[in-house]
Amino acid sequence: MGFTGLFLILFLIVHVTINACIFLNDHGQTFNAVAHFMGTNILVHFLELGLFVGLILHIVQGWIIWSSNSKKRPVKYAVWGAKANSHWYSRSMGLLGTLIFIFLVIHLANFWAPNRYHYVVHGEELNLFERMKAVFSHPGVVLIYLGGLVSLSYHLMHGFQSAFRTFGMNSRRYIPIVKGIGVAFAIIVPVLFALMPILLYFKVIS
Repeated sequence: MGFTGLFLILFLIVHVTINACIFLNDHGQTFNAVAHFMGTNILVHFLELGLFVGLILHIVQGWIIWSSNSKKRPVKYAVWGAKANSHWYSRSMGLLGTLIFIFLVIHLANFWAPNRYHYVVHGEELNLFERMKAVFSHPGVVLIYLGGLVSLSYHLMHGFQSAFRTFGMNSRRYIPIVKGIGVAFAIIVPVLFALMPILLYFKVIS
């Protein structure tokens, strides 16, 4: 679970870096150039397959852990002090993961699937910048994306440090550092993602 989590964290770093090219506000030229490279490079296609495998494994592992924990304690404690010992989002990783999964399905349906279909049928990629402008022109879609990114932020709040704890970085020396980096990552990355639909919707970026 920790390994696939770190793999997906690396993907988020790459993904947000590519998408952040729209902040150059050059009518999407840089973003489309980078997106074209990522969409036509055979090595990237191979890594993309690995990404889907990693994502599926992460989901399955999360479900197995949740199911195992539920079976170990079928009857809830009469008195439960979880609120005093943990954050609500660390106890709600299953729910947050489910919301993120729904968000991912919507995201793939809006961008990845149409782009791949267009490439197979017409031999060229969509203008993804124009696609982003069209998709994020609808306020309902923007709100869905913002909701998904809030879920991602809380998921990372616990998941980031949990992944590093899995690999042994749980000493008094490292935990404050890991927690600090984790909180920063869980805020900065979703905020950068969220700024894209917001700025496109309000036509700050065009």
